[in-house]
Amino acid sequence: MRNLFVFTNPNLLRMALTHRSYVHEHPDVETDNERLEFLGDAILNFLSGSYLYRQHADLGEDELTRRRAALVDEKQLANFAIALGLDQQILLGKGALRDGGNRSDNLLSCVFEAMIGAFYLDCNCDVEMVRPAVEALFASVPPELVNTRADLDAKNRLQEWVQSYIGHMLPQYITEKVGGSDHTPEFASAVYVGDRLYGQSRRHFHSKKEAERAAALDALSQIERMF
Repeated sequence: MRNLFVFTNPNLLRMALTHRSYVHEHPDVETDNERLEFLGDAILNFLSGSYLYRQHADLGEDELTRRRAALVDEKQLANFAIALGLDQQILLGKGALRDGGNRSDNLLSCVFEAMIGAFYLDCNCDVEMVRPAVEALFASVPPELVNTRADLDAKNRLQEWVQSYIGHMLPQYITEKVGGSDHTPEFASAVYVGDRLYGQSRRHFHSKKEAERAAALDALSQIERMF
């Protein structure tokens, strides 16, 4: 894992590892990794979408979107950073280091994104040279872990939105068997906040969890249209 990304320009890697707290304490260092983080985020979103599109020809847009969100979420990117040993190489200011910055999922995920941005530049901005190493990391994530995170992502995001904009209420899911057999039942779900319908699964699913996840994602889509 640690040899997936080999830089020809070590200065780019050093820049990717340089947190702004380090720059503040070292006047001779002019650039932190925030611009590289922006670039790496865009590259990871593209590569993860492309990877999932090719790996799962049977999945629709909604499910691909959920899995992409799970594959590049903060926790997963932090895990990638640790697998590559970036947590041992980050350049942090004394305060950030004392506060455990090299163990922070947020900071580690940002450093990983910056490293991807730096590697893209090191590869003469050829994304196809970046793809093999990134996809090797994606392939190392157990599919069931991606599925679990995708499930939690939609329902958690909806709950967070409700609590932020409506108040201390929980989305309520009405999930029913609507077809199939006893061995292969099919479910549909609708999600309510109070008495208001916010979203519903647009097709039938073979598990309650999948139906509720689809309802939550539909609710989130409706909310995005309203705002």
